[in-house]
Amino acid sequence: MSKDIREILKENVENSERLSTNHRQRFQQKMMEELHEKPSVKKSYQWLYIAASVVLLVSLGIQFYPTNNIETPINVISNQPANEISLGSISPELKTVEAYYVNTINYELSQLELTDDNKELFDGYLAKIGELTKEYKSLNHELNTKGINDDTINALIGNLQLRLQLLKRMQKQLKELKNPNQNDIQTI
Repeated sequence: MSKDIREILKENVENSERLSTNHRQRFQQKMMEELHEKPSVKKSYQWLYIAASVVLLVSLGIQFYPTNNIETPINVISNQPANEISLGSISPELKTVEAYYVNTINYELSQLELTDDNKELFDGYLAKIGELTKEYKSLNHELNTKGINDDTINALIGNLQLRLQLLKRMQKQLKELKNPNQNDIQTI
C-alpha cells in the first residue's frame, strides 16, 4: 500500500498538465473573494457621532447664552444691583464709611479661629451677626422704597458699627478662653 512519494509526485505532474489554462486566474479570483469578503453585519456608529456633536453644540450654546444676571451690574460692597440705592451710592463720604466698616468686619472675621472649645460661643455671635445682616438688608430695602432720609442712613451706619463691635467683643472673649491664667491674674 505504501507508495513512493516520488511516484505520487510524478503522477501529479502529469495531472497538472491537464488543468485548464485559466485555472490559475480562477483560483486567484476565488482566493481574493474569500480573503476580502466583507463582514455580513457591519455596525455603523455614524449616528452616535452626530448625536454627540449635537449634544456638544447644545451644551456650549447653553453655557455661553447671555442671561439677565450678566446684564445687571452688581454693587461690589453690598452685592445688590447697581440701579438700587445703597449707603455707598448716596455720597462719596458714605461710600468710604461703608467700605471701611465692611472691610474691617471681613478682616476681623478672617482673624477668628474656630476650635471645638469655642464653637458654641462662635455660633452664638455669628447668629447675632446674621440677624444684623438681615436687618441691614431690610434697611437697604427701606432706603430704596421710602427714599433717602437721615434716620435710615444713621440706622445703616449703626448696624455696621454694631456688627464690628460684636466681632471685637467675640475676639476678646475668645482670647480670654484661650488664656484663662491671664484672666485670673488681671482680676486679682
